[in-house]
Amino acid sequence: MSRFRVGLVILSLALAAGCGSSYSTPSAPTPVNPPPASPNTVAIPAGAQTRGTAAYAPNPLTVSAGTTVTWTNNDSVAHTATGDGGVFDSGPIRAGGSYQFTFQNRGTFAYHCTFHPGMVGSVVVQ
Repeated sequence: MSRFRVGLVILSLALAAGCGSSYSTPSAPTPVNPPPASPNTVAIPAGAQTRGTAAYAPNPLTVSAGTTVTWTNNDSVAHTATGDGGVFDSGPIRAGGSYQFTFQNRGTFAYHCTFHPGMVGSVVVQ
């Protein structure tokens, strides 16, 4: 047999061995849980503009003076966190974006979304 034929036979055997069938049952996908939210984070969920007082979660959020609160927009449209008394105003928080504000003074701070006035929340600072 020529070298060419020997090489061809070896290559054919290697390919045949590699094409052997082996079936294994695929495992179920492992669910990926999102990391737990910080205790000082307010989530804006999908469809928030139709949720009223459930548009910001938790609502109310209770924190200590000097705490920085983060609003995270998990919706597909922009929202704001605008203090009713003008103490803070996030401006538009784009989808996937966030805004932070540090509450120095005690009190209850009501806020809303300027784009969707039915979205309301409050931060209680102790």
